[in-house]
Amino acid sequence: MIDSTLCYIEKDGQYLMLHRTKKERDVNAGKWIGVGGKFEEGESPADCLKREIFEETGLVLTSYRLRGILTFVSDVAETEHMYLFTADGFTGELNENCPEGVLKWVPKAEISGLNLWEGDRIFLKMLYEDEPFFLMKLEYKGDSLTGYTVEN
Repeated sequence: MIDSTLCYIEKDGQYLMLHRTKKERDVNAGKWIGVGGKFEEGESPADCLKREIFEETGLVLTSYRLRGILTFVSDVAETEHMYLFTADGFTGELNENCPEGVLKWVPKAEISGLNLWEGDRIFLKMLYEDEPFFLMKLEYKGDSLTGYTVEN
């Protein structure tokens, strides 16, 4: 099982989105996602979040909130527990050379028009609506969402 973080950094009604275009053999290739990554040995969710955000964006988070825990079950990848955060405070300059892809501030109203995972559409709506902390299980066959459950 993989443990990871995912964060949607907010500024002026926009989320910082990552268009995954640079890694070979990337399960997220071509998709737009938030920023985050896998835990390293000994890290807490907050440690992983702050390290991954800095490595991928150059930003240092100063205000963030854990919004939910996602469980991804897939027929092509290892099960993953993902700690889902939003952040509304940061310092630093955005890294123009992200190793994962292209970073772009996208107005929230335009995000639904991007190439997203179907499950991401569901939890992004929950973030927009400021739903309380939730647990979500997403089940995929290949790129297709086959089912999901949510618990508060």
